Amino acid sequence: MNNMNQMMKQVKKMQEQMLKAQEELQTKTVEGTAGGGVVTAVVNGHKKLVSIAIKPEAVDPDDVEMLQDLVLTAVNDAITKADELANKDMGKFTGGMKIPGLF
Repeated sequence: MNNMNQMMKQVKKMQEQMLKAQEELQTKTVEGTAGGGVVTAVVNGHKKLVSIAIKPEAVDPDDVEMLQDLVLTAVNDAITKADELANKDMGKFTGGMKIPGLF
């Protein structure tokens, strides 16, 4: 019975550490860029777009589609990096296993 109590304490501690790591992901950010840095998207560890910056030279009124593509590319790049950040931070607890709904 003592081993069971010990194991439950370890599980509870790991759950607390995982929750803390998930909360910390919200404050961590990554950048995605496109067009050599003319468009930059910043996403937090929860994959929420925090900001987007567009340099004036990226804006061509005659080629709006190019700007749209640059924005999409930068945002997708940032989201991919946020996924990698979450996998790295949470992978410490899951041993690299992907647990649905965890992150």
